[in-house]
Parts: sequence; C-alpha cells; structure tokens
Amino acid sequence: QVQLVESGGGEVQAGGSLRLSCVVSGSIFRSNDMNWYRQAPGKQRELVAVITSGGSTNYADSVKGRFTISRDNAKNTVYLQMNSLKPEDTAVYYCNAILWVGFRRNDYWGQGTQVTVSS
Repeated sequence: QVQLVESGGGEVQAGGSLRLSCVVSGSIFRSNDMNWYRQAPGKQRELVAVITSGGSTNYADSVKGRFTISRDNAKNTVYLQMNSLKPEDTAVYYCNAILWVGFRRNDYWGQGTQVTVSS
C-alpha cells in the first residue's frame, strides 16, 4: 500500500517562505516521478512542479524562480521550497507519486496541506 503524507503548510505573509515535505512509503521511492499540485478554491487542480526519478525538474511558469522541488531518496521524501510567496499561491498543495509498471501508470496522492498567503 503506497502512502504519501504531506507536511509543512501554514499561513505566511506575502514575501515569506515555506517548505513542504512529502514522505512516501510502500513503494520504491527512487523509481517514482514526483509532482506537486495545488488547488485554489473554485479553481482546477494545477501542476506546480515536477521531479523525475532521475532528478530532472520542471515548473509552472507562475512559480519559476520562486519554488524549488527536490528529493532525498534516502529519506523517501520530496520537498517543495517556496520563496517570495504571493497571495495567489494560496491553495491546498498535494503531493503526487507516479509509478510505471510496464506501460501502466499508477498515480498516488497525499491528503493535501493548506498554504495561505496573506497580503
């Protein structure tokens, strides 16, 4: 059973920083591509950052230069460092793990952690 547990959310003023963590259990973590998504009230869930099993990263244009995704395979953990936060970053942030079994994609999700940025 694959489980993802996020932590690190909270409330911060604009310009501040937060670091989200996501611990993955029950899978071969280093084989997983990992993503962070977010969903603001009344909006669709959007992809924020990606890190592949090989360590390649990619970001949504709205967070480039401010957010950094990283992973520690020894700790089965993926991080999202968020700097220069803006009120529009307010959302529930979700950790997502992708595990390919042959040609079959398996997605796993955490419970989400709330990030609130006040102006």
